[in-house]
Amino acid sequence: MASIRRPALAAAALTAALALTATACGPSEDTAGSDKPSASATKTGDDVLQLPKNLPSSLKDLDKWKNGEWKNWDKDQWLREARDFVNPMIKGHWKPDTMKDARSSDKTLASKGAPGTAPGASGDQGVTDPEPRPVQAKSVDLPYHNNAAPVGKVFFDSPEGHMVCSATVVKDPAHPGKSNMVWTAGHCVHSGKKGGWYRNIAFVPSYNDKGLPASQVNSAPVQDVAPYGMWWADWAQTSTQWITQGAETGGAGAPYDFSVLHVKPEAGSGKSLEETVGNALTVDFEAPQVKSIRSMGAWGYPAAPPFDGQKMYDCIDKPSRLTVEPSQPTMYRIGCTMTGGSSGGGWFAQRDGKVVLVSNTSIGPSDNTWLAGPRLGPEAKGVYDALSRKFANR
Repeated sequence: MASIRRPALAAAALTAALALTATACGPSEDTAGSDKPSASATKTGDDVLQLPKNLPSSLKDLDKWKNGEWKNWDKDQWLREARDFVNPMIKGHWKPDTMKDARSSDKTLASKGAPGTAPGASGDQGVTDPEPRPVQAKSVDLPYHNNAAPVGKVFFDSPEGHMVCSATVVKDPAHPGKSNMVWTAGHCVHSGKKGGWYRNIAFVPSYNDKGLPASQVNSAPVQDVAPYGMWWADWAQTSTQWITQGAETGGAGAPYDFSVLHVKPEAGSGKSLEETVGNALTVDFEAPQVKSIRSMGAWGYPAAPPFDGQKMYDCIDKPSRLTVEPSQPTMYRIGCTMTGGSSGGGWFAQRDGKVVLVSNTSIGPSDNTWLAGPRLGPEAKGVYDALSRKFANR
């Protein structure tokens, strides 16, 4: 039986504080899942879509793209450079049944081992601590909009089919109180060095709000599955390191496996994502070394067995350090039994009495006993700031 190492006081404080980020009242049935934008709704159609100049011919015709050309994964058609991201909205593409059946996007290490401390390393650089004991994933209390409203699922299409990750609503310094930014993993939006940008990327906060079993999701009212609606990415930003070094097992890109999305509603009320959900989390790019952090929690929707991706879980543990490549930044690691699908989910810690996002799920071993996530340093802040600036005047 897996041992459970969940610091009681620290865990309770972190869970309670995250619950406070939820909106005081639940999603409105008048707007959740509505197909009728209000008179004040901002433009969300293709008329405001800005396409890169060097698109392949198949992407220049949006009607063809929406009618199935997006399924063309020919390497010459697969955009991969940072500047080439494009994600035309296809209304109705993501339905309860396609969301339910989306598969996890795992990034598992080939083995449980990891490099030891790099010779001559100082501080945290190149250090790997002993492997943590497993922490059994705990189901988040229902309804999710009262306990972890900013947490949700990212859906996307890859050459392998409909895929899913986890994600978190985060604050936008350019739009205080009105953020449309979402934090997830780089491998949830871009395949890394051997591929390009995934397609039909969308975010659903508080997915399956009432924790319905998979057998009921297909026929459930849309407001139960997507209580705050469907939000499509109109831009994604990830690290250069992930694009050039990311691999199926994380690879040298794992310490830079993070991404920020800017989203717009498929059927909106004119409100931002943050206003719709009720809050957003601050991203902390100056988190202390692990020895100064009493507990850190990972939230997400594990989708690989024994989980089915329909319910939200969390793991809370005292973090340790993991080195993938001795020359690369050290990653955080916690004991956790969550599986693929939890990738991209936010890692939270308390700083000065507030819950902040300090990492996201990136990699784990094949036997699902722990998770690792990147330290969010200058590179992560650069990605975040660049996306915020891009939409600062919109």
